[in-house]
Amino acid sequence: MPAAYGYLANGGPEVEQLLDLPVSTPGPGQLLVRVRAAGVNPADWKRRDGMRMPGGPPPEFPVVMGGEVAGVVEATGTGAGDFSPGDAVFGNTATGGFAEYTLLPVDLAAHKPPTVPFVDAATLPSAAATGYDAVHQLALSPGATLLIVGIGGGVGSTAAQLARHHGVTVVGTAGPAKRGFVESLGATHVVYGAGAVDRIRAAAPGGVDAILDTVGGEALAEVAPLLADRSRLVSAGDRALAAELGGAFVARTRNRATLEAVARLVVEGVLRPSVTVTYPLARAGDAMRAVEAGHAQGKIVIEV
Repeated sequence: MPAAYGYLANGGPEVEQLLDLPVSTPGPGQLLVRVRAAGVNPADWKRRDGMRMPGGPPPEFPVVMGGEVAGVVEATGTGAGDFSPGDAVFGNTATGGFAEYTLLPVDLAAHKPPTVPFVDAATLPSAAATGYDAVHQLALSPGATLLIVGIGGGVGSTAAQLARHHGVTVVGTAGPAKRGFVESLGATHVVYGAGAVDRIRAAAPGGVDAILDTVGGEALAEVAPLLADRSRLVSAGDRALAAELGGAFVARTRNRATLEAVARLVVEGVLRPSVTVTYPLARAGDAMRAVEAGHAQGKIVIEV
């Protein structure tokens, strides 16, 4: 049977394992996709740990990890619209992306542009689209200053590029090893950790007009006082703390139009998917450990 990677119960890394699962049949409004590449995100290990969306249903085990993929349509259910077998597509999964086959809802899928490699396209549905939504939610004017907490990951690096494209000055916190990467995004690098607030003030003496957080926790709480208007704080990393601090969580659009818009930005050269390392499906656990450790630069992708 086709291979997949996931878990049979909530817990730590020890619950993860390779799985043999039958190929699903696409239902109405679904595409059966042979996966070529799958993006790895912090949400993957957080869900394994037991995180659930507010009001969301409990998981049905086994759970295949991975929420974003690019691949080729093998079969379609009824109501597939303009999707046909053989089409190269990318999107958010219904049944997990760390697998040889997965199901994509038609509403969360888009045609992959021919000039965008599968590995790059697999980074767009979750991380890049979240960064895109966050930048549009903040709607900063040219000349404004945006602080991105955790700029070195997939969401942060996308948001930095798009904000710079709109004439926004970007300052971002990240580890010392990521300085070159952060500066390649057109942003000013600030080392995170003790004393970060003073370093941010030195890097942005005129203050910051908005904060995009991708980390949450202490890293977000420490910098929040830099904002006079907490409504200009948006988080993709900590829903509860963002609300407590007077900010908001990223309002995700989750539709085909957003996927197409992000892909178009890649084609136009505005957005550069920052894939720094790929792993085969057999080493999905190693990919997860790299992301869970919090030191990943840009995006990590599993090639299937």
